[in-house]
Amino acid sequence: MDLPEDLRGKLIKTPQPRWVSPMLATLAGKRFFEPGWICEPKLDGIRCLAFKRGGDINMYSRNRNLLNEGYPEIETALRGQAADALILDGEIAACEGDRTSFSLLQGRSHGGNPSTSHGAGIVIRYYVFDILYVEGYDVTQLPLAARKRLLEKAVSYTDPIRFLSHIPEADEAYFEEICGKGREGLIAKRVASLYVSGRSPDWLKFKCVREQEFVIGGYTEPRGTRTGFGALLLGYYEGKKLRYAGKVGTGFSESMLESLHASLSRMEQESSPFGDDLDQRGVHWVRPELVARVGFAEWTRDGRLRHPRFLGLRSDKEPGEVVRESA
Repeated sequence: MDLPEDLRGKLIKTPQPRWVSPMLATLAGKRFFEPGWICEPKLDGIRCLAFKRGGDINMYSRNRNLLNEGYPEIETALRGQAADALILDGEIAACEGDRTSFSLLQGRSHGGNPSTSHGAGIVIRYYVFDILYVEGYDVTQLPLAARKRLLEKAVSYTDPIRFLSHIPEADEAYFEEICGKGREGLIAKRVASLYVSGRSPDWLKFKCVREQEFVIGGYTEPRGTRTGFGALLLGYYEGKKLRYAGKVGTGFSESMLESLHASLSRMEQESSPFGDDLDQRGVHWVRPELVARVGFAEWTRDGRLRHPRFLGLRSDKEPGEVVRESA
């Protein structure tokens, strides 16, 4: 590998692991743009770790769900790579023009799970931003800048695989500009950071909009001409207790109302899964097994979501992982 002498000693010769927990970004309390950090676009998709071992390809979500069947075009492109052994980290996304769209990506899924039988015309790309292993060597102990150089050379970038470049002109003015265009935000990464599993202060999220995952704990009856259900009751975990965060009743297509209602109907239970005392009139309680992604304006003083909107289901995050995000 083309590395400076001082970095070659950080390479670790080792058998290729079958799984590595991904490095996760921490929500930043304050934005900054300074030397020693780079910024990448925050994508609106699904995290994917790709493992190539000869002709054997395994693509996993962050909670180790296998993604191969849902995105065969990416699997084919990975199998065609010259390197015999690779572990790549990136994001699977669907694009509307020059921006990624989680809502559009939902059209490629059924019940939150990727499926080629749904939305076959939706163009999918795999944006690769890190490399963990290449040709017999664990490279996670190299600094990010060196890993990026290796990544550029180790992979052939033809659709649907794309290299996710950093943004050299990122500053506050640029951040405000992309937010005005409806983009997700930026991920700031320390150039010297090593790749470590779990959440790290060396990768930071600068979000344009407020959104996060919530656990679905119930739903209300529809009113008027509405079909399926009226609104979803949402919560997040505080320890082992599911805390109520409010209801979301907008952002659903007719097909989502019907399919999600069918799923929720099979998950009904008599008692509330929430640890809060809630009005039970007209509410159907469900087992807290589904995770929804929700955008919202802000948190109210009493811990409720203001102006929430449903963005889609997530199959790549376990309900027990869902907490209230704070900087």
